Amino acid sequence: MGHRALTAYERPDSTYNCHYTHWGGMHLRLKQAITSETPFGGEQPNETSQSICDQLLEATTETAIQGALDGRESPSRPVDIDPWATRCTLDEIISEQLDFLHHEAFYVVDSDFAVTAYRTHWFGLQYDCAAVETAPTVGNGALRTVRWYDGEPVGDGFAQGEFRALKAVAGDLLDRGVFTHGEAIEYLEQQLDEWVGEKQELIVRRPHVVK
Repeated sequence: MGHRALTAYERPDSTYNCHYTHWGGMHLRLKQAITSETPFGGEQPNETSQSICDQLLEATTETAIQGALDGRESPSRPVDIDPWATRCTLDEIISEQLDFLHHEAFYVVDSDFAVTAYRTHWFGLQYDCAAVETAPTVGNGALRTVRWYDGEPVGDGFAQGEFRALKAVAGDLLDRGVFTHGEAIEYLEQQLDEWVGEKQELIVRRPHVVK
């Protein structure tokens, strides 16, 4: 199934181009792989990839985007070179493009190619209790940074397991009638906020209505 993720590249006008990666969510590895010399990942710098990235970040029309891509042979890279979406705000990508169930990670690349890696946590409880039959996957979850040491994410696997256990508890309490659905989601958010604390970043997106 892959380890799917989205990557947002900051443009000169402070909007973002969004790109898809099929395997980039594994171990948050693109945080180290994306640089100004390897904008779409990969082990070796490639001038063609750099040129395409620069043109895409400057492009303001579909014609300009296609012009950057057409007739250009670039080696395969971890991040798809063809943009998923362009000229979006970061909030639009998180709220409208990012699938918290199917995208395992989200990367934000600023104009200086500093990369922030987020692990995604989906708030859907349909697999954790009988009371919930379905839940949106877009705009329904949390993004969480993890601590890094010597180029490796510290405790990333533990954090994912911790959240899975938290959802199991929330689902059980929902089935027992202790929580309403909305209260169960608030419980997830509150616990994440306590775990992340002030040292890391937590971004939450919830549907407008939770019944």
